[in-house]
Amino acid sequence: MDRSDAPLYFAFFNEIGIIGQLSRAMLEAELPKGLLAPHFSILNHAVRVKDGQTPLTLANAFQVPKTTMTHSLGVLERHGLIELKPHPKDGRSKQVWITEAGRSLRDRVVEATGPALAAFAQQFDPETMREIVPKLAEMRAFLDAARDED
Repeated sequence: MDRSDAPLYFAFFNEIGIIGQLSRAMLEAELPKGLLAPHFSILNHAVRVKDGQTPLTLANAFQVPKTTMTHSLGVLERHGLIELKPHPKDGRSKQVWITEAGRSLRDRVVEATGPALAAFAQQFDPETMREIVPKLAEMRAFLDAARDED
């Protein structure tokens, strides 16, 4: 990279950060009191990626300390959105399972964001999204792989 390009790359990540903040606010407007975007992200991860992971695996996936993940899981458990069950192969560990209430809440929140997404879609048509999303996924995969090399 040419040093003169550094501001371009900084601006790129800055815009992504701002988009992240704005999308979090949109999401949190649809969440019940006491839940935040990181809590929803755990539910979404369980539905989208894999249910039954350990708190440590989730902490690593979200790049947060295990204590932070333990706190977030406690919030979700108190709301009846997940269950922590003993790990069948490791008595010292637990597994995180999304409950039907958690799955239902996740689905309702996704549906509730529909009007905001419809407004977004009026500005950015599906063809534009089909061009952008694969590039963003490629960038995410690169950054994720680079994180694992550290």
